[in-house]
Amino acid sequence: MSDLKATFDDAVAQSKQLTKRPDNETLLKLYSLYKQATDGDMPADTEKPGMFDFVAAAKYTAWKGQAGLSSEDAMNQYIEIFKGLKAKE
Repeated sequence: MSDLKATFDDAVAQSKQLTKRPDNETLLKLYSLYKQATDGDMPADTEKPGMFDFVAAAKYTAWKGQAGLSSEDAMNQYIEIFKGLKAKE
């Protein structure tokens, strides 16, 4: 797990330095996988953002959609998406 965590942490750090900005769908996927990997399932008492806060609502929905995914699987998926983005640079 520590190798996976180190690889994940490295991918997170490098993803902030990509020269090409990923599309919004990919950014939401990365966000939701990051939250699932680091925080686990969204707490049940988390309120859904207001309907006019589009960004927060999208993030909420994306993270909630990862419910049940293990931290390890979320890390692996994040790393794979990052590798694909890095290859396109």
